[in-house]
Amino acid sequence: MSNAPTYDLNMSRFWLDPYPDLKVLRAKFPIAYIPQLDATLITKRQAIFENEKKTSIFSSDQPEGLMTQLMGQNMMRKDGNAHLNERRAIFPTISPKTTKLIWKQKFSDFADTILDKLASQKGGDLMSEYAMPLSAQALKEITGLTNMATKEMDRVSQGMIDGIANYEGNKEIEQNCNRCTAAIDAHIDEIQPSLLKNPSNSLLSVQIQAGLSEEQIRANIKLVISGGQNEPRDAIAGTIWALLHHPEQMKIILANKISWLGAFEEFSRWISPIGMSPRRITKDCKVNQISFAENDRVFFMFGSANRDEECFKSPETFDVLQDRTKSIPFGSGPHFCAGAAISRCLIGEVALPKLFDRFPNLKLAKRSDVQFRGWAFRGPLEVRCLW
Repeated sequence: MSNAPTYDLNMSRFWLDPYPDLKVLRAKFPIAYIPQLDATLITKRQAIFENEKKTSIFSSDQPEGLMTQLMGQNMMRKDGNAHLNERRAIFPTISPKTTKLIWKQKFSDFADTILDKLASQKGGDLMSEYAMPLSAQALKEITGLTNMATKEMDRVSQGMIDGIANYEGNKEIEQNCNRCTAAIDAHIDEIQPSLLKNPSNSLLSVQIQAGLSEEQIRANIKLVISGGQNEPRDAIAGTIWALLHHPEQMKIILANKISWLGAFEEFSRWISPIGMSPRRITKDCKVNQISFAENDRVFFMFGSANRDEECFKSPETFDVLQDRTKSIPFGSGPHFCAGAAISRCLIGEVALPKLFDRFPNLKLAKRSDVQFRGWAFRGPLEVRCLW
């Protein structure tokens, strides 16, 4: 165990809103051991930015980690060449070129279909009726699991996200996660024969073409589903709420002073959909004056880094004009989110501009109290609007 100062967390309160505790940690205990998580948290942006690159000390290879145990050892839980080789194998799916030439039009078509349906209503929950199905439809195409229903994609993604954030050991959450991964395997089994006959740019297909093992293929599909559904979903719905809740910021976007992509990037700094990333200490060492022991568990707290008072003028304010060049919502090291280009396209180039163009009078429903939840992954429960 590290010799970092101990800080006790009320986990229920932390799940409701982690930012007050993170602010205290940054100010008083920037590296702190949390007994409730049996992990040492690193909360300052510069320390995370520097140490995330030191994979020889802060390793993503975590044989006993929740993600590896529940989903298999995907490329995110590998370092060095093992990681790079699988990242190269999936590049035909996630590249900026593929995103621009193939995925963007599909995203646009999906958004139009959903918005056509919503146009017949006076209002609704844009979390469940727009952000969720749009993210799920996009992810079905990207993964190749077009045989999966949109609600099923959302269900299995949430189940895995809950599972890999289950540091308190809730057995019901663990069992549900196992059911979700089994459901994904069943969908892979069903669709795989057709992709063998008719290859595509989908993740499942390009991994088969690259000759990855069945174990690698399935683990990486689960990885992409775990992050590729809930994070865009939460960012779409969250940015919609942030703009409507801050009309002065909306005016800046509508005046073309900042793009829709800029609004998404500022939201992801302010309320990070990915709040943390775990690492394993590979050897006894000292980092930033703190001694660590081999196999200590460390959490890089991205959500805290993105509100670091030393890096941002208004860290706790949604301000689309502020300098956010030091924001790291997608990480900063060799494990920088492989799907970043896809997320930026889906959210900043399609989901947001299409919604506000279709519904120029969009507003939050009266007495709409939007609640955000989560600390490892964070998003709104619902965003009720009128249009």
